[in-house]
Amino acid sequence: MWQLIKPSRRNLRIWQVGVLVIVFVLWHVLTAPGLVPPILFSDDRQAAFFFGEPIKIFSRIWDWFIAHADIYRHLWITLLETVLAFGIGTALGLACGLWLALSPMAAAIFDPYIKALNAMPRVILAPIFAVWFGLGIASKVALGVTLVFFIVFFNVYQGVKEVSPVVLANARMLGASKRQLLRHVYLPSATSWVFSSLHTSVGLTFVGAVVGEYLGSSQGVGYLILQAEGSFDINTVMAGILVLTAFALVLDMMVGVAEKVLMKWRPQAAESERL
Repeated sequence: MWQLIKPSRRNLRIWQVGVLVIVFVLWHVLTAPGLVPPILFSDDRQAAFFFGEPIKIFSRIWDWFIAHADIYRHLWITLLETVLAFGIGTALGLACGLWLALSPMAAAIFDPYIKALNAMPRVILAPIFAVWFGLGIASKVALGVTLVFFIVFFNVYQGVKEVSPVVLANARMLGASKRQLLRHVYLPSATSWVFSSLHTSVGLTFVGAVVGEYLGSSQGVGYLILQAEGSFDINTVMAGILVLTAFALVLDMMVGVAEKVLMKWRPQAAESERL
């Protein structure tokens, strides 16, 4: 029965907000001293120490954005690092994916090296990038690019490889040039794969920026979180995590809007718009 019910957009938003409200209410009840007997801890203050208190967390966010308004320069740096890494990593992944998918000889030569680089835990490159590019924005962008590149690359590569041979044969029979094949056959096939990878890449770009700020920075939201961890200020840590999560969702929504605009030709997209 539940599978047959398709909620409207308005009802869906209400349910989503309701779930979020319930989560924060339960969080408050379980961490506020004296509201419930301690379950996992011997002292009811320990839960607040380890998990923070939602009211204090939102108070910190209010101070950051309204009362003191001192987070904007840090947030700007983190968002700049994220957007640059996201854009550069996507562009490089798209270009390299198309090149190797359309060049079997090059793909065969570079295949073991690409697999080796992808298997490398790229977070360990952060200290190396800090040495190469310094402690500024460049080292954080470089780390973010390595996290985004391979996701986009493999999706584009697979998307081009999945082009229907019948479609290719018909296009060639109609006299399509290589440029026309790229524009009207290969790119549309790869685009849907690209957007599916971009939704995953959004979170990873924030990971790259924050990890880089952890290892060496004097500004950025990751720097604020690191400073709060050093003083065991869990409420500020949670506030920073919520801020980063909110802006990651905003960036993901922007990717979704771009996907709807560029993918209107898909039957699924057109059907969802009618619904």
